[in-house]
Amino acid sequence: MKIRHILNILTLMTGVVAVTLISIGIGKQAYSWLPPQAAAESHLIDDLFSFLVTLGAFIFLGVTSTVLYSITFHRANQYDLSDGPHIEGNVILEVVWTAIPIMLVLWIANYSYQVYEEMGIQGPAQLVHLHNPIGMQSAFAADQETPDEVVDESVEKIDVLAKQWAWVFHYPETNVTSTELHLPSDRRIRLALQSEDVLHGFYIPAFRLKQDIVPGKTIDFEFTPIRPGKYSLTDSQYSGTYFATMQANVIIESPEKYHEWLTKAASHIPTPAKNQAASEYAQTSSQSIKTGWETVKPAAPPVVNFSG
Repeated sequence: MKIRHILNILTLMTGVVAVTLISIGIGKQAYSWLPPQAAAESHLIDDLFSFLVTLGAFIFLGVTSTVLYSITFHRANQYDLSDGPHIEGNVILEVVWTAIPIMLVLWIANYSYQVYEEMGIQGPAQLVHLHNPIGMQSAFAADQETPDEVVDESVEKIDVLAKQWAWVFHYPETNVTSTELHLPSDRRIRLALQSEDVLHGFYIPAFRLKQDIVPGKTIDFEFTPIRPGKYSLTDSQYSGTYFATMQANVIIESPEKYHEWLTKAASHIPTPAKNQAASEYAQTSSQSIKTGWETVKPAAPPVVNFSG
């Protein structure tokens, strides 16, 4: 009996170690499930996601392993139809399986809040600059009415206008306007986000950043792109009939190529850019037979130096 008890303990310890190692491995694999990290702030979200996957895998594998172990080694003998032993309950066990989930939920909530605070992405009700306690420059959103304590001239400033249904990017230093967002890599970017009409959402999945754009407010939004390449910007808020067409390319390039692009774009004569929402609306309006519901007329195609 003593040997069996020792074997049960060894089996339990081996199972816990195996489940832990497998869960950690699955958590590390979770990094590959997400788009490439294109902004310095991306690792905050990816680390949180990996942590949640690891914890979820541990719970799933732990419960599944316990059930399989019970079915394999503790099932009743064939033709044994007798009742099992009468067990009144175990207060210690009930306290443990109640306390552990509570602690896990508090752990997840605390970690998630820390990431949210470090990212500094704020909703319409609170547009303030939250400083990162760990020293890294994090993304942040701030109402432009709040004065900045420090003015950093090295920050690249770009104006962003969201409207039904187009993104317009203006580079004030060179007076270049584009429907494609170009950014220099490894340099702090400050976007001045504005909405011409309704609530929009600035969302670049590869950056792990999303910021609501509130009509009537200018929101300063900072981050640092680090990975050259082509990415997608989309509207994360439902802004009307053609909101699915409200997408734009985001090009991260070296500072040299970025300034070359600015110089080249500045030499172009501003012309109306192609706009899918306006084209589809014009096509629908010209039909002799009206189908579907009435919709808001899209804003006129933006006049830009560079349309991508």
